[in-house]
Amino acid sequence: MDTDIALKTAADLSPFALFLQADVVVKAVMLGLLLASVWSWAIILERSRRLSRLNREAAQFEDWFWKADNLDALYEPASRANHPSARAFIAGLNEWRRSLAAKGGRIDRDGLRARLASAINVSIGRDIDELSDRLNALATIGSVAPFVGLFGTVWGIMRAFTGIAASQNTALAVVAPGIAEALFATAIGLFAAIPAVIGYNRLLHRVNRLEARLGAFAEEYLNLLSRQIDGLERN
Repeated sequence: MDTDIALKTAADLSPFALFLQADVVVKAVMLGLLLASVWSWAIILERSRRLSRLNREAAQFEDWFWKADNLDALYEPASRANHPSARAFIAGLNEWRRSLAAKGGRIDRDGLRARLASAINVSIGRDIDELSDRLNALATIGSVAPFVGLFGTVWGIMRAFTGIAASQNTALAVVAPGIAEALFATAIGLFAAIPAVIGYNRLLHRVNRLEARLGAFAEEYLNLLSRQIDGLERN
């Protein structure tokens, strides 16, 4: 008899049973947190794969860049590429061509350098902003999910105590399910928050590293263009 009661209690305290027994408000909290967890994992996996791909392509493009005989030869393959290094290269070379065509024989060296730096940095900034965009969702989930879960717990405990007062029975078998389903909401909140926080910090670090890599490439690219500007000035 005691074994049957124990098995029934264990079944009643399973995660699925706790969800079914929960109040509609607590169910809504649980479902919202589960959806937030799925969303955060989708962002983490998508951004991780994308950053890995972008780093591989950046390394490949930089290798092509330094092996190219001239910048014009890289223009066509770079225009077909879909990564920040190629877009920064295209932005700089387009500005270079427009400036030389507009100025004719006379070149404003400082102005051209400033425009080239602006075009390249704007291109890099757009890509970094786009990569960082969904990370805000991870930060929000990581900071808000525990409090949403806590709200579900508080609500569930209030209902549990109300039920205890109404039944006037404080036996553990009566109290345990209501308390357990309330605490389950906090557990789901932590289940959603912890991966989101870890994913946000890790992905932000990888985005910052990619930004630093693109910044270093931009400096080398600008130095190369600057030397070409000096050569034009001497002609």
